[in-house]
Amino acid sequence: MDYWKKIGTEEAKTRIIAALAENVNFNHGQALGYPVSALDGKIFHEAPFLKDAPLLMAYVANPNHIGCHTLGSSESAFKGTQAMEREVLEMVACTIFKAEPNQFDGYVAAGGTEANIQALWMYRNIFLKQHHASLHEIAIVASEDTHYSIAKGANLLMVDWISVPVVFDTRAIDTTALDNQLKNAVAQGKKYFIAVANMGTTMFGSVDNPSTYTDWFSKNQQPFFLHVDAAYGGFVYPFLAPENPLNFGNPHISSIAVDAHKMLQAPYGTGIFLCRKGLIDHVLTKEAQYVEGMDLTLSGSRSGANVIAVWMILKAYGQHGWFEKVKVLQLRTDWFCAQLDALGIAYFREANMNIVTIRAPHIAPAIASQYDLVPQQHNGKNHWYKIVVMEHVAIESLSGFLEALAPYTQTAMKSNAC
Repeated sequence: MDYWKKIGTEEAKTRIIAALAENVNFNHGQALGYPVSALDGKIFHEAPFLKDAPLLMAYVANPNHIGCHTLGSSESAFKGTQAMEREVLEMVACTIFKAEPNQFDGYVAAGGTEANIQALWMYRNIFLKQHHASLHEIAIVASEDTHYSIAKGANLLMVDWISVPVVFDTRAIDTTALDNQLKNAVAQGKKYFIAVANMGTTMFGSVDNPSTYTDWFSKNQQPFFLHVDAAYGGFVYPFLAPENPLNFGNPHISSIAVDAHKMLQAPYGTGIFLCRKGLIDHVLTKEAQYVEGMDLTLSGSRSGANVIAVWMILKAYGQHGWFEKVKVLQLRTDWFCAQLDALGIAYFREANMNIVTIRAPHIAPAIASQYDLVPQQHNGKNHWYKIVVMEHVAIESLSGFLEALAPYTQTAMKSNAC
């Protein structure tokens, strides 16, 4: 079934207006019990142009998407836009990440950080409730290149994080170090593991091989869950490497986090959390009795307007249009890497990603500042600078950077030769 079809602007606008019409209308003054309203009319006026700007119309209407809308009941006051959230989740889960229809749960979160912590929270609770584990028996396992949200989640949930070294040049997980760390962890009383595989690390765009973790856990008969942090790569890598194992077609993978405010260019504060059926129930907050369907999300109240933004972007492109967009970025990145090769500049680049991370000795600080390059470390000795080939990074911009880089590179190469 084609879950992700392209539609025209007028059709999208009609659908959004119809969805908002199904939600509670605060202008009628009969919604007496909700601690929410449309945006303050004294500040955010009902301007005539809103009828041609459905996203702004959604922000003014201010739908609250509290809860999870893929199972059970939800706040009926916002049923129109909740249905659009389910469409978004279906497009992403089934088309991109190969989930079976109606075999997943999830929600549009406030970003990849929340989505990652949601997964950690969910698995920690499963181990606590079903296995009667203690906190010190649970460990999170992820590479040193993993996003800092994993460390944040470990701190919040009071479980240890095993940070696995990577090979410097390839950014691949050091399997010898992983074996030693996990053996030591088991010897110290760790019994339950939450592994995080990256689909595009923040600094390098590197992609982990999930079997690096799953083979070890299966061989050593250790209970585990595997989460995929696809916050950056989720809207790139599956299109350029469609046979990759980081999706729900892999029986070992139980959840996936994606950011919509990176490659998808949705408003900041927009991520997506997805998991298999039967898991999200373990973070049900029963105390949220006043919320219809109660709550299964970390954030609670969240903006339905951000859902509309994601829906609009996905529907404007369609699956094939989105592939075309990221393919152009891949070709642009290929061209850039070919120029770096010609200059003899050392860098790391995952073949099917649009991040190029250059060794710091090749780049003068003034050039890094001029082109807003992102360092691996702001404090201490920095080894790498990152370039992300986004839509605004045209060939002309990359050419200017290479021209600025060439004289310094030649001087550095002569200096090294001496």
